[in-house]
Amino acid sequence: MEKTVGGERAAAKAAAFGKFVVCGGGVGLLSSAVLVAAAGHAPFALVNAVVTVVSTLLATELHHRITFRSAEGGWAGWRVHSKSALTLLGAYLFTTAAVLTLDHAHPHPGALLAQAVYLGASALAGIARFATLRLLVFPTRNPAREAAREAAREAARDAAREGTREAAKPLDRDGVAAAA
Repeated sequence: MEKTVGGERAAAKAAAFGKFVVCGGGVGLLSSAVLVAAAGHAPFALVNAVVTVVSTLLATELHHRITFRSAEGGWAGWRVHSKSALTLLGAYLFTTAAVLTLDHAHPHPGALLAQAVYLGASALAGIARFATLRLLVFPTRNPAREAAREAAREAARDAAREGTREAAKPLDRDGVAAAA
């Protein structure tokens, strides 16, 4: 049975999303374990800040190398890390707003309701973050499209050079370039 191009793209996107969940979830679990292990040994705010920064760097590297398989290879670089951190900030603001809205709407929510709201907001934020990372931070490369763009750029450069040559030819009295 032959796969269609659209089916292959859908499968690739689903696989990338699965990798996103595994990499991000794995880093989240590791971060949680570090927070639990550090409890009582250092102020929570300090440990949480360090864990947040380190886990963001680690998750970005994993997404760069595994989830989106960046063609650039090597270290993701500060530009990629900055963009990824902004998506994480957006997710943080969204989940915080969801929990604060719950607290405002229901002053004493039970732990189960609070957790459900937080996890639901986290899931929505994760989907939005995945889409943003895929489209803006780690855009997929299409070799055929890139080749077509390069051919168009080359044609434009050639046309510009030809236009320069045409402009350099002497004109006859009617303003027409003389034949070479």
